[in-house]
Amino acid sequence: MSKKFLKKIIAENVEDLRMISAICSGSKILQSEIKFLRQNRVFLLPLQRKAVEKQIEKNKERINSIIKFDYIYRSKSKNINQNLKNNILELLAIEIFKNNQNFEIVLLFSNNAAITLVAEVIDVTLEDIQKFNDQNS
Repeated sequence: MSKKFLKKIIAENVEDLRMISAICSGSKILQSEIKFLRQNRVFLLPLQRKAVEKQIEKNKERINSIIKFDYIYRSKSKNINQNLKNNILELLAIEIFKNNQNFEIVLLFSNNAAITLVAEVIDVTLEDIQKFNDQNS
């Protein structure tokens, strides 16, 4: 009997965050599912990513995952129309910059869209929720 385990990756430094960025590059995100819980200082980014960790060519397996950013006290978006709830964004990369005592985490999307998160520390978790085969990719 083979058991299937879901992935959980915790990033607490720049190198770890680059790993999450590489794994999630090309992921699809439904804009209406992005949440910033200001009082909890949490930013949630649910996404559907390719199973890049598998070495199978033409792998069509997609994984529903969520990236949780903790200790976020400010979020701002650029070139994202807030009124388009069913807009699908494609995540290209996650970059990080040190700005004085804070970190600026920039989520780069296709069509020159971006979300910038300002955090005190790097505390990011990528957690898989569900796997499924995508027959339409």
